[in-house]
Amino acid sequence: MSRKLLISIHLYLAAFFSPVILVIAVSGGLYLLDIKGGTEKEVVYSQVDTQFDIKADNIESQVQQFFQRNTIDYEFDYIKGGGNRYFTRPTSKPFYVFEQQGDQLEVTRHTPDFVYHIIELHKGHGPSLFRNYQKLVALGLVFILLTGFYLGISSPMLKQKTWVISAVGLITMIALAS
Repeated sequence: MSRKLLISIHLYLAAFFSPVILVIAVSGGLYLLDIKGGTEKEVVYSQVDTQFDIKADNIESQVQQFFQRNTIDYEFDYIKGGGNRYFTRPTSKPFYVFEQQGDQLEVTRHTPDFVYHIIELHKGHGPSLFRNYQKLVALGLVFILLTGFYLGISSPMLKQKTWVISAVGLITMIALAS
């Protein structure tokens, strides 16, 4: 592969993935700054003497039946949770929480704000199609980083600087992670 072609691929991938990489960087930074956003909550169902086996293997079909019985027009990708609480996913858009306390079932609709939305996307809690896209982004980012490093060390003018800066970056990461 020619250097010119590698530079073009590197540039095009970097440009294509830059919006999602920027969102990932911003959402990760906000999360680390303890700015996690929130959801607007609305109880849509609370009933005593309701048998809802949230620990059953057929939890997804139970949830679909619940939405049909209660005329709630809602589609979800899958169910996640444990104990007495289960969430419909994705949680990057409005989602439902099913909580069983003894013989009482409470179902709450959560509507995320923008910050919560992008953090949930960052955490892989978005729609299935977006989660697959994130896997592609991860591969693309690895390619972008490796080709950028390769292009740097294969350039006579940038070779020494690339090695030094990469070594300092590696040492910094190791030192801070210890």
